[in-house]
Amino acid sequence: MVKSALRKKSIKKIKRRIPWIDHIINERTAGDLNLESSRLDIHVEEGSLCLICRGSRRLCGKSRCPALLKLYSFVKTQSAVSSAEITGSSPPGVFVGRIGYPYVYAGPLIPPIIGDTSLYDFPERWLGRTVDEIINFRTSLIRGKFRVNVKKPWKNERFLNKTLEVALSKNPVDTEVKFRKKPSGSFLFDGTVQPMGPSALLERIEIDSLKTDFRIERAYSDGDLKAEDAILDLYKNGVPVSSIQRAFSVGAFGLKGQRRLVPTRWSITAVDSIISKNLIENEVKGKDTINEYRIYEFNYLGNRFLILLMPSSWRYEWIEAWYPGTVWNPSGRDIAMGGDWEGYKGRTTYASIGGCYYAVRLAVAEFLAEEGRQAGVVAMREIHPSFITPLGVWINRESVREALRRKPVKFDDLDDAIAYMRGRFSIDINEWVRTSVLLREALYQKKITRYL
Repeated sequence: MVKSALRKKSIKKIKRRIPWIDHIINERTAGDLNLESSRLDIHVEEGSLCLICRGSRRLCGKSRCPALLKLYSFVKTQSAVSSAEITGSSPPGVFVGRIGYPYVYAGPLIPPIIGDTSLYDFPERWLGRTVDEIINFRTSLIRGKFRVNVKKPWKNERFLNKTLEVALSKNPVDTEVKFRKKPSGSFLFDGTVQPMGPSALLERIEIDSLKTDFRIERAYSDGDLKAEDAILDLYKNGVPVSSIQRAFSVGAFGLKGQRRLVPTRWSITAVDSIISKNLIENEVKGKDTINEYRIYEFNYLGNRFLILLMPSSWRYEWIEAWYPGTVWNPSGRDIAMGGDWEGYKGRTTYASIGGCYYAVRLAVAEFLAEEGRQAGVVAMREIHPSFITPLGVWINRESVREALRRKPVKFDDLDDAIAYMRGRFSIDINEWVRTSVLLREALYQKKITRYL
């Protein structure tokens, strides 16, 4: 009876603190949001659609409110932390921020859970998981952080060494952390940002005995090995891309005296780019071309991926099409399409469409290198409103890897391949052709050859 009364009191309290939430959540959910006011700061950016909608009117066009979904998971993690000290098993995971570069926050990622947490920071194993599960993986990781100059990381050696040990580990690392104060978070009520857990400044960190990945440790110990060579050696020795990216971000590779921390987002793209470029130059170019047109397909979480391979020398293009009401086209009336490409000689500038370009390039380069062939590649992604929140570039890399593991549909003629794609996409095929440099080029080349 007393417990029920206290719960009702706490529900009234949370609804007073967030008055607009009263009409969009039930009593049970409101109770789950019961936190000390000093530990949770919910705000909405001025001009945001979320400010008008507040989760109830579905103005973004999505079937569920992604901001509320992340908020519930975020609060669940905060509720599991009762003091400024936590003990948990790091997956292992680390995070290096980019705001304020070169002075950034870095540190280990620790869930308030002891046991096998390896799945929490292992995107190669996330394919097939629900949005709720993936958001839970992200928001369950509490970011212990310390301030560091990425160019002179040794100046914060105490925390850096512990973070490095976590990054080099092969298995989850039992970690004991004391923060300066209880982990809190400024939660941005926005459906267009990736989910992240609470954070707090580190005061002390202790880690239990761990088993390092000897392959990564060997690269770390070699002060004469360039970072790029270390990345390629580890990849060729079967180390998962996400593990390489993690170690690279905390400055584990490179010549002695020249090692630097790399913000996590940048390290992901850098590793994808380095590995894919090496595969293309050494294991794809110069090989025989495929002798037919192939289409591979995979659908996941409101995303349709189609990969067209064409009988030509290496060239590559990545195109995305966002329906109105999707993450990068929240208030548009028309479908937003964009992409970037490279020819046989590659590219010298950063792809305008971002890190997803390199993540997908790695997936297709792996496939062609394994087959020992080269081809022209047009990889396409059609994003529907049921894809409610961004989850990271991993979803592109792993989805295209999965598509290429499946049996393709083959054609002898480009027109037949395009006719097939017409029936697979919801967006008119003419829009894809209009956006694609390589498709227009291939169609033009076909017209020319007819008159020769």
